[in-house]
Amino acid sequence: MGGPRQRCVLGALLVHVGREVTIDQLTGYLWNEDPPRTARSVIQVQVSHLRRLLPGRIATTSGGYVLEVDPESVDLHRFRRLRDEAARADSAEAIEFLDLALKCWRGIPFSGVGSDYLDDSVVRPIREERWSAVISWASHALELERHSDVVARLTSLSSEEPFSERLHEFLITALWKASGRAKALSVYEDFRRRLADELGVDPGHELLSLHSRILHEDVSPQGDVDPVEESVPDFRIRNDLPRDLPDFTGRGEALKNLEDFSLGDDGRAKICVITDSGGAGKTTTAVHFGYEIADRYPDGQIFIDLYGYTSNKEPLDPASALGSLLRAVGIEPEAVPESLAERSALWRATLRGRRVLLILDNAFSHAQVSPLLPSSSGTLTLITTRNELVGLSGARFLSLGMFDDDSSLELLRLILGDARVDSELEGAREVARFCGGLPLALRVIAGRMAGRPKWTFAHVIRRLVEQNRTFRELAVEGQSVEVAIDLSFQSLNPTQRRAFLLLGLMVGNVIELSGAAALFDTSVEDADDTLQELVGVCLLEEPQEDVYRAHDLIRAFALDRALAEFGHEEADRIKVRLSGFYLETAQRAAELLGPRVQERSEVSFSRYRVELSSRREAEDWFSLHQENLADAIEYFASRDHGEEAWRLADAVWRFYAVRGQMGLLVTSHERVLQISERQGNRRGRAVTLIGLGIAYYISGRFEESLRLLGEARTILEGLGDGRGVIRALANLGMVYERMGRFADSAAAIKEVLRYAEELRNPKVEALQWGNLAVLQQSLGEYKEALASAERAILISQGEQEGEIRARAKRVMGEAHTCLGNMDSAFQELDEAMELSSHLQLVGNRIYVHNSRGIAHRAAGRFDEAVREHGRALALAETSGDRSGDAEILTDLGVTQVEAARYEEAREGLDRALELAVERGERYIEARASLALGGIPGPFVDPGRARDLLAESVRIFEDLDLPEAEAARRRLQTLDAEPGPDVAPAF
Repeated sequence: MGGPRQRCVLGALLVHVGREVTIDQLTGYLWNEDPPRTARSVIQVQVSHLRRLLPGRIATTSGGYVLEVDPESVDLHRFRRLRDEAARADSAEAIEFLDLALKCWRGIPFSGVGSDYLDDSVVRPIREERWSAVISWASHALELERHSDVVARLTSLSSEEPFSERLHEFLITALWKASGRAKALSVYEDFRRRLADELGVDPGHELLSLHSRILHEDVSPQGDVDPVEESVPDFRIRNDLPRDLPDFTGRGEALKNLEDFSLGDDGRAKICVITDSGGAGKTTTAVHFGYEIADRYPDGQIFIDLYGYTSNKEPLDPASALGSLLRAVGIEPEAVPESLAERSALWRATLRGRRVLLILDNAFSHAQVSPLLPSSSGTLTLITTRNELVGLSGARFLSLGMFDDDSSLELLRLILGDARVDSELEGAREVARFCGGLPLALRVIAGRMAGRPKWTFAHVIRRLVEQNRTFRELAVEGQSVEVAIDLSFQSLNPTQRRAFLLLGLMVGNVIELSGAAALFDTSVEDADDTLQELVGVCLLEEPQEDVYRAHDLIRAFALDRALAEFGHEEADRIKVRLSGFYLETAQRAAELLGPRVQERSEVSFSRYRVELSSRREAEDWFSLHQENLADAIEYFASRDHGEEAWRLADAVWRFYAVRGQMGLLVTSHERVLQISERQGNRRGRAVTLIGLGIAYYISGRFEESLRLLGEARTILEGLGDGRGVIRALANLGMVYERMGRFADSAAAIKEVLRYAEELRNPKVEALQWGNLAVLQQSLGEYKEALASAERAILISQGEQEGEIRARAKRVMGEAHTCLGNMDSAFQELDEAMELSSHLQLVGNRIYVHNSRGIAHRAAGRFDEAVREHGRALALAETSGDRSGDAEILTDLGVTQVEAARYEEAREGLDRALELAVERGERYIEARASLALGGIPGPFVDPGRARDLLAESVRIFEDLDLPEAEAARRRLQTLDAEPGPDVAPAF
């Protein structure tokens, strides 16, 4: 069998044996709703392969294909026949049929292949058939009192269906009958806890009823006597926990951490502080966990609200809190001491030797909770707070974080029902994203929708995004996201408040210390202190060292208050100051990434600077701020700061290109192009066209790239901008080379070199000597390529030297391979890879992997060669740099032909040829055609091979390349081609 696609197509035909499977069905099974343009061709290729395996079995219909085989030879259809036989038999015979039917199952159908649509429409229904048969078998087995058989089979199967109540009901029943109630109750408890932890639900009526019957078997009529109550009658055992939410979900990891912590035994009282912002679900998590472990704390589960962040209430002072706690456990009011110290001592003494769970909810400070903490080793105290409670030694700290997308959707499902969410799944996801995973926000939205069954998620989204309406929509009676945030805001001092409001105006999603100093207009040291204070009260997060962000809703709150406090005019000045800081820093960072043609803007926006001294530091800065920079470009453009917008876009293009951030590169430049055109800024337009041209080149859109770069060149020549013309020509040379227009490429590169020498710009010279080396290597001028690459290294200097050297060493490795100097080839390529990895030159790494593949092929090591080609393709896919895909696929195909792997070679070369034609890569088109035409007759039809070779001759002649002669010879000898066991020569 072939790969996943071939297995998927075969599986679909087997499921529908004797019935038509349409092309549309197969397309959905393979690719969901987003098939490639070549979907039909891919399916035809897979069916062609299958016909070789199953000759005469697959017929073509008007709409698709039919597989004709005996259904008894297909496990699924044999299973169904045996299951149907069992349905007509008595228990003794039925169980035999079902045993045989279930033996047909040897794994999950379609495992590792196909799409979500295949899973939903085919795989799940088939798996349901299996579980239905298992349940039928278990029912018959219990009727025949084969309890041990049921235990043996269902124990192993229960791990595959961990939430199936029916399956567990049969298993627990069998365990009860076979082994007694202890084991049955243990399995029940494991299942109940799994339902609660993972789904937030209780077992159904049937399982609860079974559990009750097991529990009441042989119960002593006297019942149990609580030893604590008998020995200490004045201690009042109580459960003060608030109601556990029936739709609790999404905190599996937090509950596991709490569980692990609570089970530890170090001989001391256990304290865990649960922190996060208002509305994160701290209280509901603590209460839910309290119910889960209540049986471990038989002396009481005590809950007290300390009102740390409660509207219209002052935080409860510790003396008052202790008075309430002491009276709660049975201390008479007149016996409660007056002083805080005495109350605290009595509280600790009262709990000594007891197993008590204490939840201190909504704590405000360390000073408030410290006197309330028990000292007995049998106690567990859970503290919920928005504050860090610095100084609370010996405590475990647990930050909840926000819900992920799955947990957010699960909460909506539990409140609104699966049908309502599934009917508008994308809308539900958008609402979940809008809420940012904040449980309170999700609950408020779901609560409003539950009371308004006509509301759709689309309607909710429209209401949420309306100006000044967000927080009104996130409020119902007794619950308000805005109030929850405001309670934290009101606790801030004036300096903290101002900083918090300024963060509402920040450009981008994160901010680091220097950016914060520019935003706050203060020193870096003072900014650091203030940011840490805001983290301490859970209004800000610190996802990595000295990098900060706010939850979307907290930031929306800050923005609303900031606009009210500062006004729109002042708010704009603040945003310009921060965006200008990003512009200045980005321009300095860009100079460390490679040669720049445009002069840096002389306008100063901020007195703060980020000191960058190396390429690595520049890349790290760009990596951290890439989203912020895109937002700054958008902000400049939206405020008609066109000059700043195009200069910032020009500063970031190289980083976006190197890291494969094509989406950010294209969207930022397209936005800048709009403002440059509207303002008549010709230089801004030309520079932006170059950036877009580079983006289209990397994406493989070569014709569009040529058009944009040519327009840019014309504009810059009209402006007399020699530096700009250099840049346009340099990139034109690169695109020409990829398209096989080598003469045009050489002319462009030589013109750039002339300009660079006139301007005395060694950085540009070094870069272009490297480009010339690439071109000479493509033309077969290997010694000249070596000389040009060495000259590029010699001229390069400073931060640029590493990148130039990495690219030049790659070309030198390729040239040595072609000259047969294999030791030198691998040495140069190894150095190129080491430098490229160190400098994070993803594009160069892709080509070095491919060049290593060519070198291994030349050395006769075909397996290593194929692996290196594969690594090149994989890295291209993950990075988004697809400019070399057709070339790499062609080189992989040539390697596979030389290794006599003709089937794989043909498939890969077909893909390469299709891609090259689509992109206008004529040189690669000719190479792929030559390689395909040289594959032996049984794998490529001789007529097609002749057409391919003729086309390769024509293209090579058009391009005036020496490969034309090899293609002509191959065409002339086609009729005398050796058999499939002999590899053709290239």
